[in-house]
Amino acid sequence: MEPTSLAVPFVQEIAKEELTRVPDRYVRPLDERPIISFSTPLPQVPVIDLSKFLSPDLIGGSELQRLHYACKEWGFFQLINHGVSTSLVEKVKRGAQDFFNLPIEEKKKLRQREGEGVEGYGQVFVVSQEQKLEWADMFFMITLPPQLRKPYLFPNIPLPFRDDLEAYSAELKKLAIQMVDLMANALNVEKKEIRELFGEGSQSMRMNYYPPCPQPELVMGLNPHSDGGGLTILLQINEVEGLQIKKDGSWIPIKPLPNAFIINLGDMMEVMTNGIYRSIEHRGTVNLEKERLSIATFYNPGREINIGPAPSLVSPETPALFKTISVPEYYRGYLSRELRGKSYLDTIKIIQNQDHTFL
Repeated sequence: MEPTSLAVPFVQEIAKEELTRVPDRYVRPLDERPIISFSTPLPQVPVIDLSKFLSPDLIGGSELQRLHYACKEWGFFQLINHGVSTSLVEKVKRGAQDFFNLPIEEKKKLRQREGEGVEGYGQVFVVSQEQKLEWADMFFMITLPPQLRKPYLFPNIPLPFRDDLEAYSAELKKLAIQMVDLMANALNVEKKEIRELFGEGSQSMRMNYYPPCPQPELVMGLNPHSDGGGLTILLQINEVEGLQIKKDGSWIPIKPLPNAFIINLGDMMEVMTNGIYRSIEHRGTVNLEKERLSIATFYNPGREINIGPAPSLVSPETPALFKTISVPEYYRGYLSRELRGKSYLDTIKIIQNQDHTFL
């Protein structure tokens, strides 16, 4: 049976009650509360221009170095001139906004089903009645390959949003493969070797809705975590900021650029690159007056794959840092616990010391 999440209230409905105080189950202990305001200027994530890779070698080479630096030191970057049609992106943004504006009874038709895993409208990573909840609702589903879709989800998304998502998922698969190939290039690894670690590949999407909150300084929209998969391509739907990443011990807010995607590496990419590229903790904060919406598209290895470090990145000088594990086993472990930091990646690390290796 697939890992599931406990059913919880829909936060969008709670927010409609115009509360002045947040219910206790959402109030974080002091050490987990986000810092909303920043007094000093903080660095911004690197920006990568995809069009430069199509330029003469000299420019493309320096952009490849920038990509390598971004993946190694940040695990996050903003991608501009990505080639995905602006009109398609705008349609998907409108469709997501319209979806969350539907009456609750309509959205419930696409809710998560008991025993069917975490796909659908609801929440995820809720494993106990005691844990603090996130101030957010989400709609999650596998989009590619089509045969893995739940028959009661994708086909029942209202038109024209369903058709726009179909086109968008195809475009983002192409973009993800393009980025993975460029990362292989930056690592001096054969494209084929990294592509084989993804196999057929799979794609899923998570639409996020963070309602306005009367006490945003007490809650978390999305717990600090690293993504479990390969590559995440995030589309910010409206102008409200909220994504923060952990860099050198500080939480840095990301200011999304117009017509850009925010791309980050997941735990599986850290495993494949044997720790050269890193998945980075990030979190979502919420706003007092405005809702925030985003769509995260995940490009992950296919379920037929065993993931482990790319063979050419393992040598006596650079031994494997992670165990090899099947993708289904990986997901079972990742989805069966509360979303916290890089906790699951730590469980498949190989601990090295001078004389022995411990799994």
